[in-house]
Amino acid sequence: MRDPHDVIIRPVVSEKSFVQTEANNAYTFIVARNATKPEISDAIEAIFDGVKVAKVNTLIRKGKRVRNRRTNTVSNRATTKRAIVTLSEGEIELFTS
Repeated sequence: MRDPHDVIIRPVVSEKSFVQTEANNAYTFIVARNATKPEISDAIEAIFDGVKVAKVNTLIRKGKRVRNRRTNTVSNRATTKRAIVTLSEGEIELFTS
């Protein structure tokens, strides 16, 4: 079994992810490219205590092409895999003040 911190890389911080969190109790994370849904579910439950995962949806976002206007070179951003984790019990405290 892999380390849960190798499966879950970081949370996605955006307005859309915060709206999903408040409305549906769904959290968005960037995960490892080869992570499966059961691995993601187990990793979330292992990292955050008192949390029960209801379902996991995954998607792969292709990296955009980026052009440097100064040197006129073209490169690509990294392709990432995201997981939208819906919780049935508990709450994840992403930012503590």
